[in-house]
Amino acid sequence: MRRSSPSMSGERDEEEAAALVASAEPPQTSVSSGVASIMVGLVFLALLIGFGRWIKLNDNSFILGNISSINTGRPRNHSLANYTSPFTCSNGTSTTCPATAAPPPWRWPAAASTTPSCPDYFRYIHDDLRPWRGAGITRDAMERARKYAYFRLVVVDGRAYVETYQLAFQMRDVFTQWGILQLMRRYPGRVPDLDIMFACDDPGQVRAAEFATPSDAPPVFRYCKDKSTLDIVFPDWSFWGWPEVGIRPWTPMLAEIARENKRVPWSQREPLAFWKGNPDRYRIRHDMMKCNVSNGKEWNARLFNQDWGKARQNGLKDSSIPKQCLYRYKIYIEGNAWSVSEKYILACNSPVLFVVTPFQDIMSRGLVAGKHYWPIDRNHMCESIKFAVDWGNQHPVEAQLIGEQGSRFAREEMSMDYVYDYMLHLLTEYAKLLRYKPTVPEKAVEICTHSLACPADGQHRPCMMDSMERRSADSDPCTLPPPFTTAQAKEMADKEEELLRNIQKMEKEHAARP
Repeated sequence: MRRSSPSMSGERDEEEAAALVASAEPPQTSVSSGVASIMVGLVFLALLIGFGRWIKLNDNSFILGNISSINTGRPRNHSLANYTSPFTCSNGTSTTCPATAAPPPWRWPAAASTTPSCPDYFRYIHDDLRPWRGAGITRDAMERARKYAYFRLVVVDGRAYVETYQLAFQMRDVFTQWGILQLMRRYPGRVPDLDIMFACDDPGQVRAAEFATPSDAPPVFRYCKDKSTLDIVFPDWSFWGWPEVGIRPWTPMLAEIARENKRVPWSQREPLAFWKGNPDRYRIRHDMMKCNVSNGKEWNARLFNQDWGKARQNGLKDSSIPKQCLYRYKIYIEGNAWSVSEKYILACNSPVLFVVTPFQDIMSRGLVAGKHYWPIDRNHMCESIKFAVDWGNQHPVEAQLIGEQGSRFAREEMSMDYVYDYMLHLLTEYAKLLRYKPTVPEKAVEICTHSLACPADGQHRPCMMDSMERRSADSDPCTLPPPFTTAQAKEMADKEEELLRNIQKMEKEHAARP
């Protein structure tokens, strides 16, 4: 199952994401409401305002005793039952799905669920589907989505079918389909009949300005979006592994990163900011590379160009994500759009210096500036990075706290338990909007765990085996929280804007000092 790149668009974001960064340990599901997230920002904002007025860089009272007291939620632990359909490949390469009966449709409980509330980022499911809430999704709208799609996936009576329109770079499409199949193994009978068009490239393409009314837009699933697009955000393929660049599935990767975090404690790491990736095709990354030591100017950053050709010749030995948690600060920066590197960088137990970006994925929408990361001004990156590192080294307790909270978010609130719950809620809510009964397309082929894993080669099959669901859940998913109110959304946006302005003010004051 090898492919060449059909376009450079898909290759770009990939070639940068695997040198990336790494780490492990975030909190699990935040059961707080949107208001709780607002309060986190308010706490940090108040501290920033106070800092700007009277706290000096050598005053280590900043943040301490405030953010640390915030409830980070509880880990999500599903009750799993033995899976009744073990995985075997009869002849080693079978592409035929077994003729087993589909599980009976799941009936959601009529009474209110007693399961914990999902993390706040689940609320964006409502936002992504809002354009079609009134009019619904017609078959005509679905057909108009075809021009954006790499594949069409249909679920009918508990079985999945795919019609391929174009091949994605490497195996993005196959591993995305694999993820949906594992959802169906974890929650047998609970994935409703549905019909989705999926785009495997990077930036959002369904632009709101091109449609007279939002409901006229075709529904297209994609890994990220921005405020100008109406694409429906879905977990990216690398949660189930990215073998071409040596990235294992998310759960075992987190375990590896956690071991490295313990091996090199934060206080023993290099007191600088680290980034490694491919800057060649991205202007913003090219600009950031100027923040390396140059002309005698120290910006507190160590930035490395990842040459994937040489890395592959070396067996990716120098591109291990867990081995990159050696610096006190890790930089996240976009590529062609959002970057897969985000979750690995966040997991390192080091404060993430997050270059402010317009792109949104399922993870970034749950992060709170000042609690999970330190925002970096994309228009003055070098000065912003230098200030963040100077401040963190002068306030190690507070800086380490930000790193731990970001890492806990990645480990717990973005655990595979929650990734699958997010997928189930999103697909369930989406299916409710269909105004027609899904049917299997004439050119579609059935897919199942057997048909994808059995013919997979030695590079891809290990990732599939490591990420295969061997248990089915015998408990309900977390409870989908309601959407943010208009007032809540505005308050969060306003507070984040104010926080960014205050950080920028502090950066300027710091730079002006002799």
